[in-house]
Amino acid sequence: MTTPNPAQNVAVVTGGSTGIGWEICRQMLDAGYEVVSLARRRPPQSLAKLHAVEVDLMDAAATQQAAADVASRFAVTHVVHNAGVVRPALLPDVELDDLQALAQLHLGAAIALVQSSLPAMKENRFGRIVLMSSRGALGLATRTAYAATKAGMVGMARTWALELAGDGITVNVVAPGPIADTEMFRSVVPENSEREKALAAAIPVQRLGHSDDVARAVMFFCDRANGFVTGQTLYVCGGASMGAIVI
Repeated sequence: MTTPNPAQNVAVVTGGSTGIGWEICRQMLDAGYEVVSLARRRPPQSLAKLHAVEVDLMDAAATQQAAADVASRFAVTHVVHNAGVVRPALLPDVELDDLQALAQLHLGAAIALVQSSLPAMKENRFGRIVLMSSRGALGLATRTAYAATKAGMVGMARTWALELAGDGITVNVVAPGPIADTEMFRSVVPENSEREKALAAAIPVQRLGHSDDVARAVMFFCDRANGFVTGQTLYVCGGASMGAIVI
């Protein structure tokens, strides 16, 4: 295990190879963090403080192995569970296999990664855990499996916040709205389409979000100075959480 000095930040970021995850990695690297990306692909850049672990987080056994490997190599101070998949379907077409896969990705992988990181966090009496939920957790057509598991992340985070507060570990949630520069968004909304324009117009701030909007919120929760904020959910959605939107 790499033993950092007390002020060194070592962050595990899931889904760190693209979109929001890569932007979180980039901002952390700029801030001097050591970053371990867990994703199916390698990040777009090779950097001295960036370590890539290729893993399918929908595979529970592979996730457990990757989590144990990372914990054996690093004294993790931060866990940012950003990886996510939609698998949209109207209720009559929802497959239980999809629900189980998203439960493993959004909930099971988070549990495995945090469990493996807890010993180092508790020993150092410091930790920052950020789970990436979604505005969709409030309800959105075709999002049964996605909304259910993303909403589950909020309840899980609040529970962990209560359990871990005495150890100097905070647990918070970031819930993005429509973020234009992500593969997930582009899988359902074509670029420069009328659908994209209508969606942007329906958001109170009159624009779609960007990955850096979300990463800045994550960085706030990750800051060592922000130890008095825990168990909270921050919607980064341009005000879309205050009403109904259609994607």
